[in-house]
Amino acid sequence: MKGEGRGRRRPSSRLGRSTADQVFVRGHDLADLIGKVNLGDFAFFELLGRLPEPRESVMFNALAVTLVEHGLTPSTIAARLTYFGAPEALQAAVAAGVLGMGDRFGGSIEQAARILQEAPSDGDPRENAREIVQGFKARKETVPGLGHPVHRPADPRTTRLFALAAENKFAGRHVKLMELIADEAGRAYGRDLPVNATGAIAAIASEMGLPWRITRGLAVMARAIGLVAHLQEEMEDPMAAGIWSRAEAEGSSETASERD
Repeated sequence: MKGEGRGRRRPSSRLGRSTADQVFVRGHDLADLIGKVNLGDFAFFELLGRLPEPRESVMFNALAVTLVEHGLTPSTIAARLTYFGAPEALQAAVAAGVLGMGDRFGGSIEQAARILQEAPSDGDPRENAREIVQGFKARKETVPGLGHPVHRPADPRTTRLFALAAENKFAGRHVKLMELIADEAGRAYGRDLPVNATGAIAAIASEMGLPWRITRGLAVMARAIGLVAHLQEEMEDPMAAGIWSRAEAEGSSETASERD
């Protein structure tokens, strides 16, 4: 057909390729990296195209470790229930849990990072923070990266991450702005709204040069490890059947009570 193939390019990726006897990742022979590079550093390498400096390694791995596990959250419950229904497909259960990484759980890293990265780099930082908070309040929206239903008055993960950021020279403009946003939000809403773990991760990831569009991916990558562990626990000490039975029983009970 005339013109067929015009404007097409051969599908390729700069991330990886294989030959009969070698695998290349970002131009490096994978055999030279295996046993020498840990998982966190390799994730950094995949994202940014270079191995991290020592302080970057400490900080990036700290962000990943923070995100692996947080108990029986909606994503881990979804994974367990999916495994209960499809025990032949571990990957489907992990995928179900990953799909739960939305704006309320993990995804707020992306929202907070976007705010920080799109905020003016000049002017008075406190005034910038005040305007950001006022905008969310006027729209009746929650400021991402602030507050937590369990961790009060401070999120212990944030305390540790910000201390590490200071030690490794990653407590710059974005971290400061995140702290000011929390302070201004507390004033505007009349209650303590400290920076939570996702807000801290958003700020530090921004300091490290990670674009906001992929920061949610940090939660996805790390939480996948936690989901596999939850599924291992589900195999050894099942709770999904009990969750299902309880939901069915309580739902049926409520329906009967409404009829009465």
